[in-house]
Amino acid sequence: MIELEGVPELVDPVMVAAFEGWNDAGDAASTAVAHLDKEWKGEVFAALDAEDYYDFQVNRPTVFIEDGVRKVTWPTTRLSVVRVGGDKPRDLVLVRGIEPSMRWRSFCNELLGFAHELGVELVVVLGALLGDTPHTRPVPISGTTSDADLARRMDLEETKYEGPTGIVGILQEACAHAGVPAVSLWAAVPHYVSQPPNPKATLALLNRLEDLIGVRVPLGELAEDARAWQVGVDQLAAEDTEVAEYVQSLEEARDTAELPEASGEAIAREFERYLRRRDGAGPGGPGPGSPGGHATADGGDGPPGAPFLRDNPGGRTRPPKPPKAGGDDEESSED
Repeated sequence: MIELEGVPELVDPVMVAAFEGWNDAGDAASTAVAHLDKEWKGEVFAALDAEDYYDFQVNRPTVFIEDGVRKVTWPTTRLSVVRVGGDKPRDLVLVRGIEPSMRWRSFCNELLGFAHELGVELVVVLGALLGDTPHTRPVPISGTTSDADLARRMDLEETKYEGPTGIVGILQEACAHAGVPAVSLWAAVPHYVSQPPNPKATLALLNRLEDLIGVRVPLGELAEDARAWQVGVDQLAAEDTEVAEYVQSLEEARDTAELPEASGEAIAREFERYLRRRDGAGPGGPGPGSPGGHATADGGDGPPGAPFLRDNPGGRTRPPKPPKAGGDDEESSED
């Protein structure tokens, strides 16, 4: 039995989780949960025992000095709780850590024990994968679940993935077996600029999370960081003809594939979303005219094609060359 002392009774709680590692391309997913924790001043109430789940030769502890005293931080997974205010307040249980090295079933069971004790009604696991997507287009976000009824109710895809999986896939399946509704949100990160951070992908995940659970997320500097990121990648790609041509081919493929989406139903859905956000729908968030307004899927908070505000911060490395025909895939994950 997990006993949680000092944690108040939660209101309509949703667990939002992300894990560094294989399921976190560009650190997009873990950064999204870290942003929620920072903006809503999350209070850590539990941490999993690092000895049970981590290989310290793979994920090494770090030493630091605080007030003249040397201390050690161990790699682990921590849980915090935040309350989102507004007309309809609700609580979020934030789970942020590193993909465990071992004992994944016990790891998931421990997290589900917390979810049960806290009365969690829905688990949302964030992930990010490398894909053939251009950095100049909105970040593709896919929402998947193994629950057919949940897929219909929340306009999600019923997962059909088969192949190697990470802790995101294992946790979702553990939730399904335990009877806990669970959803995975995946951001596709351009494989040719995969180094972290990727604030544009982080914003896209938060955007989709807002729609899914009905809250408004304060963005802070994320929108401006996303603009700066795209400007920087644009500049680097322009310096290399081969990369620029490859990005153009990805743009053409993406635009062609999305033509059928320009249906009356899709346009109506986007218009309804625009009206909700213009009117400030969703509890706990700023109005449309306040600083750090709602993020669009392309990483900004204005209309598509809006000018970027600042140049790329220094120190970003050049995007690698696009893959040669017939080469091995760099990395893959589930949809």
